[in-house]
Amino acid sequence: MANPFLEKYSTPFETPPFDTINISHYKPAIEEAIESAREEIKNITENPDPPSFENTIAALDRTGDTLGRVTSVLFNLNSAETSKDLQQIAQDLSPLLTRFSNDITLNRDLFSRIKTVFGKKESEGLDTEQLMLLERRYRGFILGGAALDEVKRERFREISEKLSMLSLKFEENVLEETNAFELHLTDQSDLIGLPDGIIEMASLEARNRGKAGWVFTLHFPSYVPFMQYSGVRSLREKMLIAYSSRAFRGNEHDNRDLVMNIVNLRLEIANLLGFSNFAEMILGDRMVDTPGKVMDFLDKIFLASHPAALRDFNRVGEYAFNNGHRGNFERWDWAFYSEKLKKSLYNIDDEILKPYFRLELVENAIFELAGKLYGLLFKENSEIPVYHPEVKAFEVIDSKNAHIAILYLDYHPRPGKNGGAWMTSFRDQRTLNSIDTRPLISIVTNFSRPGETRPSLLTFSELTTFLHEFGHALHGMLSKCTYESLSGTNVPRDFVELPSQFMENWAFEQEWLDKWAVHYVTGEKIPFEIIKKIKESSTFNEGYACDRQLGFGYLDMAWHTVYRSVDEEIADFETKVMKKLNLFPEVENTNISSSFGHLFGGGYAAGYYGYKWAEVLEADAFSHFRETGLFNKATAEAFKKNILEKGGTDKPMNLYVNFRGKEPTIEAFLKRSGLT
Repeated sequence: MANPFLEKYSTPFETPPFDTINISHYKPAIEEAIESAREEIKNITENPDPPSFENTIAALDRTGDTLGRVTSVLFNLNSAETSKDLQQIAQDLSPLLTRFSNDITLNRDLFSRIKTVFGKKESEGLDTEQLMLLERRYRGFILGGAALDEVKRERFREISEKLSMLSLKFEENVLEETNAFELHLTDQSDLIGLPDGIIEMASLEARNRGKAGWVFTLHFPSYVPFMQYSGVRSLREKMLIAYSSRAFRGNEHDNRDLVMNIVNLRLEIANLLGFSNFAEMILGDRMVDTPGKVMDFLDKIFLASHPAALRDFNRVGEYAFNNGHRGNFERWDWAFYSEKLKKSLYNIDDEILKPYFRLELVENAIFELAGKLYGLLFKENSEIPVYHPEVKAFEVIDSKNAHIAILYLDYHPRPGKNGGAWMTSFRDQRTLNSIDTRPLISIVTNFSRPGETRPSLLTFSELTTFLHEFGHALHGMLSKCTYESLSGTNVPRDFVELPSQFMENWAFEQEWLDKWAVHYVTGEKIPFEIIKKIKESSTFNEGYACDRQLGFGYLDMAWHTVYRSVDEEIADFETKVMKKLNLFPEVENTNISSSFGHLFGGGYAAGYYGYKWAEVLEADAFSHFRETGLFNKATAEAFKKNILEKGGTDKPMNLYVNFRGKEPTIEAFLKRSGLT
């Protein structure tokens, strides 16, 4: 039987032929691809010529092309369009893939060649990109156990295979828990305070489930507005507890043991490699390169944000009590009264803004923004296969009509899609023999679906999310690198969020909003007064929001700076860490860690602080755009040439200084956030 993974794709731009791929193709394709990659590795290790950058490091970067094609589809679909069968395939194949990865990094002959090249790197005549690849490859092998003795190597294999399985299971459990909950309402009085559009969505959801009334879920387009607008406090409490207790309910999807196992196995693997803790191991090549520096950074921001957080908390609480609230001010009251206070102060809320943010308009506006800044044009191509009928595929071309990338957009929640939003790739950019292979980039979100009487209207948060993920996409699409493992977003974790968070700034700018935001019914341009209020309200509750983000960073660092195995309840561990940031009474039977996918399912372990670090970078970078003009061609070109095109071809600070002319300072961030 023909296997599409093992043949040259005959699709436009050699995109994955999703329409011909089925479950039965993954296992044989991966098994054959692994054998092919083994032969490529063997050719490197048995090369009779002395080890050199080209015959060892560059050659290694070119191995596993077919394997990468299969795994990119498998794991991307396991996040965006999964099923029980696909989850099982991912579980079955993950140990095989981890074993093969270990076979590479634990290959003594291969490491010997890499070590030889690394030892003479000063005399190899390498350029900056080649030197970065060599250093990253050498460090990767060290962290992959290459220098361990035989006994430790076997234990390293054991742990890494187990960790790959545990992370997959963690994400599966969170998805199951998210999908399992519904708030089914049949009494009209339970809808008090909810906007018509949210009610319409809930009615449609109920009908889709074969039920009368209204159904609200834990997916963001349903959960967030419910918490902001529902006037029934007991239902807000029910929703918050359901959301905050996912995978923490003592059932078959409980993640408590998984968290403990993941943390302790990560510590063990760090100890095997000679590090005191996991964070110390991870941070070695980051901009903030030690646990101590990360904690100093978090503490510095905390000192600035916490007084503002207390101010925000007291202000919202006072507003609540002055407007009829009785009893304790609880977590499930925060979003509701925050939204009301914001409306009273600025006469602005999501229901006022959403009519101006129709999804199709936002999409086009972001495309035009990329055109104005970087000369890009986006053309939808229905001939490109997609993995779900809702997904759209675009050709991306530059001002000279040269092909730049393919961009997939997947907007709305589905039972088979993980929550949140992310950018990913089905193929990264690389250059080989003067042939520039262009990337296949995907943005996956969970934006509100269209209703029966209205199109998909984005909240302001969804608008900034779109800009954020599009920033990542630009980083992937505009890449101009030689080596795939350095291209696009293959950069240190605390640098990767710079292009994404940088893009969010335009959501607050009249100069951009004024060009496209019109009311979806009347066609009226967004009034200047509303844009002014967006700007004025941009620092509303920013102290509280900053504290909340810092809390996630502190929790991440606490889990990954332990020096001995953790044996206490994860709830007790978490409570101690979060104590100085918690302004609300504890809510029993809730937990952050049990559903914290960034840490235990994704790649942000010991790296969550990077979101705040990137805010410092992007605030400083955007201040340069303000100084020179938001659409200044020279400034945009400098950002493109020195940041977006460069991937990981140089140290992040060098790239940033090349763009900005100086190292970043914290002042622009503090000023922009209203924390000065």
